[in-house]
Amino acid sequence: MPARRRWPRHRWGRRHLYGAPETAPTGRVLLVGAPNVGKSVLFHRLTGVYVTVSNYPGTTVEVSRGRMQVGGRTVEVVDTPGMYSLRPVTEEERVARDMLLRDRADLLVHVVDIKNLRRMLVLTVELLETGLPVVVAANMADEAERLGLSVDAARVAARIGAPVVVVAALRGTGMSDLRVAIEAALPHA
Repeated sequence: MPARRRWPRHRWGRRHLYGAPETAPTGRVLLVGAPNVGKSVLFHRLTGVYVTVSNYPGTTVEVSRGRMQVGGRTVEVVDTPGMYSLRPVTEEERVARDMLLRDRADLLVHVVDIKNLRRMLVLTVELLETGLPVVVAANMADEAERLGLSVDAARVAARIGAPVVVVAALRGTGMSDLRVAIEAALPHA
């Protein structure tokens, strides 16, 4: 019988080789937003390589799950299918709504296209009405800057009653600010 193959043990340990933190998640963050606002890019920035894709039970809709470290604890991050409203029209929107309302979530991160912020804040208001904590990630700031657009995040946050963080997920800009906002908004375990 051949010898059992042993994985090399690097200085960063087994966790890096297998792609999953060794501790169980103590919270769940759902990334919510319309299609094509950069949720998947933001998901990758938050979770790194710790990504698994699975179908939502009873559907063919894929849902990405990963983990991130926030304030010394591990939380699960779920990239929900794109949705425009909590009143679903498509199967993807129904799955996203069901995940919001039926599955346990500790925080919603609403990813919006900063170039269309006014139109996308309608869903933000619907999300706030669920009673769950919400952080708005105003994405694509680099594209908005090229178009000469800017957003006063503090003013928008004061008007809607939720933190607003300006990010450019493709470039990684604003990610540390988003992590701080997520940590502050997550309920303590």
